[in-house]
Amino acid sequence: MNAFQGFPRITPFLWFDSNAEEAVDFYLSVFKNSRRLDELRTTEEGPGPKGSILTIEFELDGQKFTALNGGPKFKFNESISFVVRCDSQKEVDYYWTKLTAEGGSESQCGWLKDKFGLSWQIVPARLPDLLKHPRAVHAMLQMKKLDIAELERAAQS
Repeated sequence: MNAFQGFPRITPFLWFDSNAEEAVDFYLSVFKNSRRLDELRTTEEGPGPKGSILTIEFELDGQKFTALNGGPKFKFNESISFVVRCDSQKEVDYYWTKLTAEGGSESQCGWLKDKFGLSWQIVPARLPDLLKHPRAVHAMLQMKKLDIAELERAAQS
């Protein structure tokens, strides 16, 4: 059987030092309709101790991912981020609070880093339409977590 059977052609593959399982458990707790799909453990050949988790396949709200315990060689940076489109301020607040918890950090314009260093953009679904208005762009540039009502006011002024 093909290990990637049922996976889309393009799937994000996330490199963690040795905490892929902790990260996957965290993401599964944040995103509804999510699940752990499969895992691959190391053999005598390594890397890592025999029987330890090498990769975990998981799904966050319909998007499939693979997490790898790859060692300390590479770290996440802002050149890659995941966009979470939100239908309400309540959703923006929820994801912002959950993903910045326990060591995450806020950035500008709806961007944040979670406690594993992965970058996320928590944005209203209407953001592309709102940003057609220069005052809404200016308002967004002043924000960390995006405020939908403020962006709408700026777009209407």
